[in-house]
Amino acid sequence: MILLGTDKSTNPLVAILMGSTSDADTMEPARQILKEFDVSCEVKVLSAHRTPEQTIEYAKAAKGRGIKVIIAGAGGAAHLAGIVAAVTTLPVIGVPMKSKTLNGFDSLLSMVQMPAGIPVATVAIDGASNAGLLALEILALSNSELSAKLDAYRTKMQEKVLKSSA
Repeated sequence: MILLGTDKSTNPLVAILMGSTSDADTMEPARQILKEFDVSCEVKVLSAHRTPEQTIEYAKAAKGRGIKVIIAGAGGAAHLAGIVAAVTTLPVIGVPMKSKTLNGFDSLLSMVQMPAGIPVATVAIDGASNAGLLALEILALSNSELSAKLDAYRTKMQEKVLKSSA
């Protein structure tokens, strides 16, 4: 299970938010990929519906605390990413979660159907790993060391696929 709090003693660059602790296992791959690239993050449980004031307060303060990207995962009526995006100009990446009734399609539509002017980048249902990679790509725009690490990661993936084909 994912550990709540901050991964490192340095200021976190990425925030990983989830609507409930039951989402922790689904969001863990985002934290793991950030850790693999040595990028600090913090993990919080905040709910668009059950803790709206705290969620808004957190999102509004994130940029001032040095957060550069927010990853928000939620299921069902997945409004967490949207409410966060509504109150910050930081990039927000939504992770729709598989649900019991509609297999995550409800969550996916809640995120991709954002109104004009409030974008939420959205990955696949339960796609937290890609959310972490997208956060890294955003950070790499202004960090050449991170960009080189991402290039090496892609090369390694390519080599693995080619090797398995031989």
